[in-house]
Amino acid sequence: MEKRDLRHLKRKELIDLIDKMQTDSDLVSNEEVKEELGRLKEREKYLKHLRKTLSVLVVVAAISVLVATLWMPVLKIYGSSMDPTLENGQVVVSIKTKKLKSGDVVAFWQGNKLLVKRVIAGPGQKVDIDVNGKVSVDGKAIHETYLDSESLGNTDIDYPHQVEESRWFCMGDNRESSIDSRSAAIGDISKEQIEGKVLFSVWPLNKIGIVK
Repeated sequence: MEKRDLRHLKRKELIDLIDKMQTDSDLVSNEEVKEELGRLKEREKYLKHLRKTLSVLVVVAAISVLVATLWMPVLKIYGSSMDPTLENGQVVVSIKTKKLKSGDVVAFWQGNKLLVKRVIAGPGQKVDIDVNGKVSVDGKAIHETYLDSESLGNTDIDYPHQVEESRWFCMGDNRESSIDSRSAAIGDISKEQIEGKVLFSVWPLNKIGIVK
C-alpha cells in the first residue's frame, strides 16, 4: 500500500493496520501510520472546533433576530418628511416603548405603512401653530433646533388643538412636505399605533449616532 492511500483510511482502520504490521512488514512503516493517525486527530479536533463555532453563531443569530423583532426593530427611512434629521434610505434602530415625551422621534403604524415622525405634544396638551409655522404647546412656544425652517404645512384641523387621551401629536421635521398629525387623515397617534422610539442611526456610515 502506498503512503497516499492512508488518507482514505479511518482511524479504526489505521489502528487495525498497526496490528497487522506485526505480521506483515510489507504494508507500511510505523512512522507512516503514526503520521496519518496524527493527521486524523488534528482533523477531528478542527471539526469539533468548527461545529462548536457554528453552534455559537447560530445561537447568536437567533438571539439577534429575536431582539430585533421583539425589542429593537431595525427600520429604513423612506421619503423626505424627516429631513434634515433623517434622510431617505437611512437605517435606524428603535426600541419598543410606550413611554414617550415631546421631542422623541417615533415610528408608528398608519394603516399598513410604518411612518417616522417627532412627538410634539402628549395626551391632554394643547398645540397651536401660527401662519408662519411657529409651534406652541400649552401656550408656550417650543424651540425646535432640529428644523431647517418652520412652516404651517399641510393642515386641515382647527387650532389650538387639544391632544386626545392616550395619544400623541406628531410632526415630521420637514414641515413643508410632511403629512402628519396636522392632517385629519392621520390625526393624533394612539399608543396602539406606536412601534417604538427611534434611538440610533446605523447607516450610512456618516450618519451613525444617536437620533436627536
